[in-house]
Amino acid sequence: MELKTPLYEEHVKAGGKMVPFAGYSLPVQYPTGVIKEHMAVRTRAGLFDVSHMGEILCTGEDAKANLQMLLTNDYTKIKDGQAKYSPMCNEHGGTVDDLIVYRKFEEEYLIVVNAANKEKDYQWMLDHQFGNVTFTDVSDQYAQLALQGPKALEILRKLTDEESIPEKYYHAVFDGRVAEIPCIVSRTGYTGEDGVELYLAAEYAPQMWNALLEAGKDEGLIPCGLGARDTLRMEAAMPLYGHEMNEEVTPLEAGLQFAVKMAKENFIGKKALEEAGEPKRERIGLKVTGRGIIREEQKVSLEGTEIGTTTSGTHCPYLGYPIAMALVKAGAVRTGDKVEVDVRGRSVEAEVVDLPFYKRQK
Repeated sequence: MELKTPLYEEHVKAGGKMVPFAGYSLPVQYPTGVIKEHMAVRTRAGLFDVSHMGEILCTGEDAKANLQMLLTNDYTKIKDGQAKYSPMCNEHGGTVDDLIVYRKFEEEYLIVVNAANKEKDYQWMLDHQFGNVTFTDVSDQYAQLALQGPKALEILRKLTDEESIPEKYYHAVFDGRVAEIPCIVSRTGYTGEDGVELYLAAEYAPQMWNALLEAGKDEGLIPCGLGARDTLRMEAAMPLYGHEMNEEVTPLEAGLQFAVKMAKENFIGKKALEEAGEPKRERIGLKVTGRGIIREEQKVSLEGTEIGTTTSGTHCPYLGYPIAMALVKAGAVRTGDKVEVDVRGRSVEAEVVDLPFYKRQK
């Protein structure tokens, strides 16, 4: 039996097509359809329910030291209100999960983890904790809404004042108020667009959802489901756990070098990454030039020789053509090379392109 987010009834009322996802019943799309939802986020604004994500509180005088050991990124210089993305590795250098850490103050951090990995991540943290630190799973206390798109901040300003809106990307206001509801306002997202993610007490979620939709009517704000969330993150070439990375794929192979600080004194998995040397695989982007749509776990070949496997693939509404990401032998191809992908026994041609596929104009 799937769990329901605090917004379940709102999705049903709006005609959301509910599907099981990461243990929850969530809307894959609304009657508007994935393409219109995707285009709304790229050109106007879209509203997502991401309450299925997990939240873990890390507190105590050794909180930062624990984060330094658990995560590949460097948290020594993180400031109050700042957010930082990081992979979390196992002893073999594989990826346990990728997550975001917010610093509230010196001894209190909010960690946001992927829904499907919530229990696993929490247990991993408990199993590796040391010193004066407490990890607390607070996921049930929070609802999370993502307001994304070029008009997102314009809509938000109708319901709050400037003090509640973070000035910079990857920053958060912990004591924000939107529509008179206390919340954390975070300048983050998973769409490749500007926007915010709001964390608030679960019981206020329907009130916030409806207040945002009402405020954004003139800007064309619409609710969006999992389908558009996936096509948007694909265009922006954002990796998804279980696709571009897993416990057998290192963050370096997944192209996340920016968040792996090898100069750091130590972290779980560092020794394995050092011993492995240069990554043997790399994540690449593919633009489909043949006929067909490429999906995940399809073989990629160069001149008849298999070089890797696709990790995600879809037709992208804004770009207007199908794309895919793949994990291939490092150095096997360069931008502009033509490869073939085996789509259910049929060879589909694709061209290697630079990532991301789409980048918003700032």
